[in-house]
Amino acid sequence: MTARIAVENTLFAFDKLFSYDIPSGFSERVLPGVRVVVPFGRGNTKRVGLVFEITDEADEKIKPISAVIDEEPIISEELLKLCVWLRENTFCTYFDSFRAILPPGLSYSLKSRFSLAEGVDKQLLSDEDKMLLNMLLDAESSVELYAERKGDIEKLIKQGIIVREEIPKRRVGDESVIMVRLSESFDEAVKLSPKQKTAVEFVRENESASIREVCYACASTAAVVNRLIDKNVFERFEHSVFRTESGIEASENPEDIVFSPKQQDIFNGILSLMNDDKPRCALLRGVTGSGKTSIFVRLINEALKQGKTAMMLVPEISLTPQMVGKFKRLFGEKIAIMHSSLSVGERADEYRRVKEGRARIVIGTRSAVFAPVKNLGIIVIDEEGEQSYKSENTPRYHAREVAKQRCFAQNALLLLASATPSLESYYNAKNGRYSLFEIDERYKNAVLPDVSIIDMRNERQGGNMSDFSEPLVEALEENLSKGEQSIILLNRRGYRTSVRCAQCGKPVECPNCSLPLTYHKANDSLICHYCGFIKRPDKICGRCGGHFFSMKGEGTQLVEDTLSQLFPSARLLRMDADTTSGKAAFEKRFSAFANHEYDIMVGTQMIAKGLDFPDVTLVGVLKTDNLLYTADYKAYERTFSLITQVVGRAGRAEKKGRAIIQTFSPEHFVINLSARQNYPAFYEEEIKLRDAIFCPPMCDIVEFGFSAVSEYACANAARKFARVLSEKARAYGERVPIRILGPAPNVVGKINGRYRFTLIVKCKNSPLLRKTVEETLRFAYEDKEFENIKFYGDIV
Repeated sequence: MTARIAVENTLFAFDKLFSYDIPSGFSERVLPGVRVVVPFGRGNTKRVGLVFEITDEADEKIKPISAVIDEEPIISEELLKLCVWLRENTFCTYFDSFRAILPPGLSYSLKSRFSLAEGVDKQLLSDEDKMLLNMLLDAESSVELYAERKGDIEKLIKQGIIVREEIPKRRVGDESVIMVRLSESFDEAVKLSPKQKTAVEFVRENESASIREVCYACASTAAVVNRLIDKNVFERFEHSVFRTESGIEASENPEDIVFSPKQQDIFNGILSLMNDDKPRCALLRGVTGSGKTSIFVRLINEALKQGKTAMMLVPEISLTPQMVGKFKRLFGEKIAIMHSSLSVGERADEYRRVKEGRARIVIGTRSAVFAPVKNLGIIVIDEEGEQSYKSENTPRYHAREVAKQRCFAQNALLLLASATPSLESYYNAKNGRYSLFEIDERYKNAVLPDVSIIDMRNERQGGNMSDFSEPLVEALEENLSKGEQSIILLNRRGYRTSVRCAQCGKPVECPNCSLPLTYHKANDSLICHYCGFIKRPDKICGRCGGHFFSMKGEGTQLVEDTLSQLFPSARLLRMDADTTSGKAAFEKRFSAFANHEYDIMVGTQMIAKGLDFPDVTLVGVLKTDNLLYTADYKAYERTFSLITQVVGRAGRAEKKGRAIIQTFSPEHFVINLSARQNYPAFYEEEIKLRDAIFCPPMCDIVEFGFSAVSEYACANAARKFARVLSEKARAYGERVPIRILGPAPNVVGKINGRYRFTLIVKCKNSPLLRKTVEETLRFAYEDKEFENIKFYGDIV
């Protein structure tokens, strides 16, 4: 038998499924989805591989598998097929696609272990070889020693003096507790102390118990248990446990959720799609506060009642605590949580819980879409238009597209939902590719907030040069007097976004990036938000020798300072990347705000979507123009979405809400339509613009990125890539129509010491188009001109 295997660390240009012979001793253990150790390359270096296929082809020339790592497949046949789809659609290697699916804590690496070869007399070795051998045998890690003495060690291996084995080692082991039970050879006649007798009776009654439980229940110490183990009364064993199980029982019933007539109609319509037992896709557009989450809950409950599983994706880690809290009250320990704030071990445990069927509902961010669920009933993607669902690292997948593949494979329903869906999804729904459901009213007759647009040009003409207009200051003061809460959005962190010499005007820039440094008052430092460079503020200008500097641009730290000066007694909470880096930071801070420990919350876009605070009755939006005029065809869409969503945080319960949008472009249609929360009108305007400039959803776009230390080499490589791509596409004629834009320097032309260029290709995504892209990427990997160039292809 032959196994076709994906091998780790292969280059894209040479990546394929490699054939290996299955030794007779491994024939029952080598299965698709199992990891193995294989010799690779001319040097037969041992590497980890994943078995994709088993064939009955015989070939005496192929190498045999060296070892089998897993006792059973680590991923299912469905996920193996998904690996193949990821490779073909994101231009990554087979093993890269597998790495995206499996949590890092379950991955294996190979560690070298050296031993004296059988039949070799150590005493016959030279003193120098003896010393090296002893160092190898005694070393806790032979990696550093091998790097220092590689030549000498390889010489001993070739002479047959020492043997090297590659031992698979998992990155993080399973959590376990030490348990005890009565030994099979326990003699009742053995003499025991009173405390020992008590411990024996406790364990006998419970069949087994952890050492800690025995000590607590019997009011004894671990020494008592250890003496019983020494007497062969108890035997020790390890019991695997999960780091994330909390023991929380469901305290609410999903069936108790009461729908409005509109919600009930939509629930019935979506449920009929889910019960169809065919792959389906639906889009639910509902204004903020319309009760979309309640519909999700009831649909997921229906899936569980049918014996199926469910998945709920959210765009930000910040949304997870509230969502998880709600779902745990409804479903208890049936929930598994998957996001990057969990430790490596916790993520591995959650994966195991889902794989073993202990958890039937998965809630998480983008990577949770790869959870090993079986018998899937529904995937819900909340706020589906969010950019965070798109991976910016290899493999460059979109969670929505992966979810489609999973639903297709398991005949499940994909439900996309948002108050501001992506233009592409709404376009597909309008054209009948998805089923469309819409809610334009809030739950329990709650009304949308009153929205005021403040022209900041008038504020400046009136002498107000601060970040807060007079109407916003008055509204905040009124809210504080009523004991109601407020939210202020500014989508820039830090204190000041740039520092310039007051004499020559030169900004203080990052030495690694083509960007000015941001001033952070909290640590009195200038920081680059791209590469992490940090330094103290300059005292002398490097260009002109000037001693005075001016600061421009506002960040959340400055807004927090300004508010503390305007309202000294107000309790302020700042939410941005600088204050939420710790574990459980989101949960603790949002819980504190929900418990009225703060009056005003200031934050970036992480506070704009999906959060529900009943006492928030005022939202202020600062610096809206920053987003509106960015160089991106999606700038209007993102601005509309952000403003609409954050405005929707106000007045979600009985109290009437209001919002104040500050802008220098009060006449702009995006600002006005977002103030009215009128998505259909925005869609009609934006789709005309997309049609005029021929951008998605009217076409597909493949983006190619290039970076290099040399700007000249990067530009040349990008231009050569564009020529080769054009030639390969022309060879297929009209079957691969493309329009190439660029290459051109990125908006941020240099990051972390590397110059960046982008090539944009407007096209129609098809198998032939993807083949053309792959052929061009392979050409570049094999071309010497690209030797020092990093590059990628991405269907955006």
